Amino acid sequence: MAVELVVVGGGQMGGALLAGLMASGRLPTAAVAVVEPSAERADALAARHPGLTVTAVVDPATLSEAQGVLLAVKPDVAEAVLRPLGAAGARRVLSIVAGLQTARLEAVLPPEVPVVRAMPNTPALVGAGVSVISGGSWATSADLDWAEGVLSAVGRVVRLPERHLDAVTAVSGSGPAYIFLVAEALIEAGVLSGLPRDVSRTLVVDTLVGSARMLEQTGQDPEQLRAAVTSPGGTTAAGLRALEARAVRSAFLEAVASAAERSRQLGR
Repeated sequence: MAVELVVVGGGQMGGALLAGLMASGRLPTAAVAVVEPSAERADALAARHPGLTVTAVVDPATLSEAQGVLLAVKPDVAEAVLRPLGAAGARRVLSIVAGLQTARLEAVLPPEVPVVRAMPNTPALVGAGVSVISGGSWATSADLDWAEGVLSAVGRVVRLPERHLDAVTAVSGSGPAYIFLVAEALIEAGVLSGLPRDVSRTLVVDTLVGSARMLEQTGQDPEQLRAAVTSPGGTTAAGLRALEARAVRSAFLEAVASAAERSRQLGR
């Protein structure tokens, strides 16, 4: 079977997308090749996905026959990694490199090689990710369709102009970490209040899942759902008062603003 996708970089995000793709069945294992120079990570990927081709360097023959490259490396090495891929015949590039604009990637590729920039998030690992894609100067609707086809295997895909990608990175790219921090704090709070840790974890995880499902399925705004849970003078009102007194809302606003600024810095 011909290789359809070359994944360059098998680290945390590249590995999460790879696992999601394999779990979805959208691409057979034989249709994906991974380039990962770290022997430890390469061995782990090969063990996790039997039959997967994992090499330390790119094979030009494989690259030229593939429909495209998924670039999943650190921002500080992305351009150096991409340059020889372009010279070896990469047809198009789907980049999930945080903060790096399509113009910088296009500059190290041969003329008119399409680049699609994407920001997925780690829930892709369980098929529940959300990705935002933006096309570069040479990207056509067919290139965006291809990128969406890859990323839709691991969750929802939204198309936006590239100017929004720093904010997307701060909200959905970093968002799982914010939610995990909230979960961690709630679990500890439950233990502090006398609950066994395993019970507290179950209550918190199921509450987060159920609340997200309500947001998705009811179509109501978060404010409406929060108000419906909050009885005047009740326990929820007391808890929310404590959160607002400690500026939790403001902390989230600052977190997103800080993450967006960091994304802009990475792209400079």
